[in-house]
Amino acid sequence: MKEDLIAQRIKQIKKSGVPCAVSTIPQNAEKYGKIAMDAGADIFVVQSTVTTVRHKATKYKVFDVAKFCKTMKIPVITGNCVGYGVATELMEAGVSGLLIGVGPGAACTSRGVLGIGVPQVTATVDCAAARDTFWKRTGRYVPIITDGGMSTGGDICKAIAAGSDGVMVGSAFARAKEAPGQGFHWGMATPHANLPRGTRIQVGITGTLEEILYGPSRLDDGSQNLVGALRTCMGTVGASTIKEMQTTEIVIAPAIKTEGKIFQKAQRIGMGK
Repeated sequence: MKEDLIAQRIKQIKKSGVPCAVSTIPQNAEKYGKIAMDAGADIFVVQSTVTTVRHKATKYKVFDVAKFCKTMKIPVITGNCVGYGVATELMEAGVSGLLIGVGPGAACTSRGVLGIGVPQVTATVDCAAARDTFWKRTGRYVPIITDGGMSTGGDICKAIAAGSDGVMVGSAFARAKEAPGQGFHWGMATPHANLPRGTRIQVGITGTLEEILYGPSRLDDGSQNLVGALRTCMGTVGASTIKEMQTTEIVIAPAIKTEGKIFQKAQRIGMGK
């Protein structure tokens, strides 16, 4: 049975000493949640395009986030969300972590197909504010994870500066020699049979996982040595911890990446010819 195979796989991962997280959609959360918990999974993730405590369904049992979190003995992460209000409601329901972002992923097409989405910095700032307010009010800290669009070290640095506790990385890791996609990335984009909101993209293979995470970087586009980039950025702004990095000053400047780069742009145009 499929359930037995899932349990066996979780136990195999745990035996290897690697933390195990299991992810599913709300429709299957109750079914697989107990299997994952009993098999020894460390984290259970319930993920959909948008998550809410006011879940509605006509073809299956409505998913009750608060009830589910109470029955689970392992941390439950839910997502995705992008707003202050819904983030607060999910925290009040008892979730242990929140995934933040709708549409920014390299393989996600929700913004084009559905016309919905929020820029990642705005979404992260709003949900971080909800986290901080909830923490002050209840004493319970619920980490938020910026999910989508985290392709370079600069993206990760800006997410942390906007208030995120962590990031979900997809396409950057898909470029690793060890990645099973061998240079192609699909990620968690929705493979819906009637209305797909994700596509397979070719990202190429640029280096080993160690190079992508810790360097040494052989590229200057920010796609390698992600940890080194975060450490260097933190040092540059005077932050010695993630908490300090979350409070650094940020500005909205759409042209900051290209400002003063006339020779770089001219060189690329010349090479293109």
